[in-house]
Amino acid sequence: MDAALRAQSKAEKRMTDVVNNPGSVPNNGDASVPRVTVPVPAQTTGQPDDNSKNGENARERFLFSPPIDIFETEEGLVLHADLPGVSIKTLELQVQDNKLTLFGRVRPVVPPEARTVHEEYGVGDFLRSFILSDEVDHERITATMNNGVLKVVLPKAPKPKSRRIEVNAEPTS
Repeated sequence: MDAALRAQSKAEKRMTDVVNNPGSVPNNGDASVPRVTVPVPAQTTGQPDDNSKNGENARERFLFSPPIDIFETEEGLVLHADLPGVSIKTLELQVQDNKLTLFGRVRPVVPPEARTVHEEYGVGDFLRSFILSDEVDHERITATMNNGVLKVVLPKAPKPKSRRIEVNAEPTS
């Protein structure tokens, strides 16, 4: 097995994808793409709903699993996610209970007052989650975004140093 496959294999052992179809990124117009009802802020839709709470109303949207590349370096793992249309302001990235979750919201490009004549690209949000191993230092995870590509650096946790443990005699009663 060559070094690249070994590195990929090690990375896959350290991080387990918990999305149902991690290798399948459906076409935007594909009917098999899951649709979910998510709260959409009023400023996104441009139309506040009288029945909404905190300026949000529910709207059915596509939910995509973004394509992800993961590679291993000496310092740890690096994750790249393609998130077209997602900005830093509409991206949520969090670690909770050893689970890394990314959620990116895409704002529609068609103004609310416009009438769509032809549409081939369905607008939707991105969601992906991963279970992290104990080898990842959660406190030092960093992320950057450039041209719709999210880069998450997952540094290795420092290995505990070996130490000598002194053994004492139990006190006698």
